[in-house]
Amino acid sequence: MNEQQYLCEHYRFNAEQRLNAFNFFVVLSMFVDGGVFTAVEKNFHPLIVMLLGGFVVIVSAVFWVMDLRSRQLLSLAVPGLRAMEQQLPEQARVFTRDLNSHGRFIRYTTAIRALILGQLACGTAVVFYGLLSYLNFL
Repeated sequence: MNEQQYLCEHYRFNAEQRLNAFNFFVVLSMFVDGGVFTAVEKNFHPLIVMLLGGFVVIVSAVFWVMDLRSRQLLSLAVPGLRAMEQQLPEQARVFTRDLNSHGRFIRYTTAIRALILGQLACGTAVVFYGLLSYLNFL
């Protein structure tokens, strides 16, 4: 395996892992959110609602950390890939062109962080809702 193959494989593997983790987070979030809505609709005990909200918060935090690590691993290969791109025509230098692009918000990172932060906020709100319900329940 040469340097180019090594860097490309490293980048490809970690990019796939990041997207797979994001997809898993989306599916898991849908199920947990469904559980929260069911618990609220069916008037489950407030402690169960708080536990579900806490689970959403924990899952969101874990996936945030996993995404940070995935981004770190991806960034390790980029300088080497950019250096190898210098041998290619300018229009084929994908990593260099991406570095110079101005679309800071049109990135996977923005979408992933928005969903994770949204879930974190919803989970926190559910915990507080469960806590307030519990205090009124007593």
